[in-house]
Amino acid sequence: MAVTRLKRKNRKDKAVAAVRRQTLKIQNFKPVVKNVDIEAIKEEFKAKASKKA
Repeated sequence: MAVTRLKRKNRKDKAVAAVRRQTLKIQNFKPVVKNVDIEAIKEEFKAKASKKA
């Protein structure tokens, strides 16, 4: 007795697995932590404000 594969089911299973892998990747994702110089940003805003005035 020959074994036949259900192509539709195979495609569906692969799609479900791909979605599962993608959601797990998204859940484990950590954004890159950047060191932000707050004082430099404040100076930029002051410089822009003085240009407009």
